[in-house]
Amino acid sequence: MTNDIATETAAETGELTYVRVHDAPAQLLFECLTTPEHLTNFWGPTGTTTPVDRISVDLRPGGAFATVMVNDADGNEYRTLAHYDEIDPPNRLVWTEADSGMVTTITFADLGGGRTEVTTHQRNVPAPYLSPEAQAGFQTSLDRCDAYVARLVAGATG
Repeated sequence: MTNDIATETAAETGELTYVRVHDAPAQLLFECLTTPEHLTNFWGPTGTTTPVDRISVDLRPGGAFATVMVNDADGNEYRTLAHYDEIDPPNRLVWTEADSGMVTTITFADLGGGRTEVTTHQRNVPAPYLSPEAQAGFQTSLDRCDAYVARLVAGATG
């Protein structure tokens, strides 16, 4: 569940930072971002799906991370291929995308009481991803993740 949302944009430096607070433990959030069976439930902006059989996670430094998002309206496909640079469960996850060189760093900070702050920092962000429309699309992916994690937590406690 999202309690706080903050977005920082530094278009001149090609960097973006998104911060969300979840009522969920860091380990669960880390697993959601590194397991195809979880990722398929939220990876990509609203209006896309990412079939579980189109997600590949080789969770080790140098291992591949690949996804294929499918546009629900027209069937167009959007591929991502990256390699993991750092894996420190459940604290930190870093990958670099092969085509653009964009580096994504996700940190998970335990706030106590079952709450976790997740910070997604991207650098070397391609210019089209810096647009307000692209950022809004990314936010919908984070919203989908929020809703999915909230359902998991509610199912575990209900």
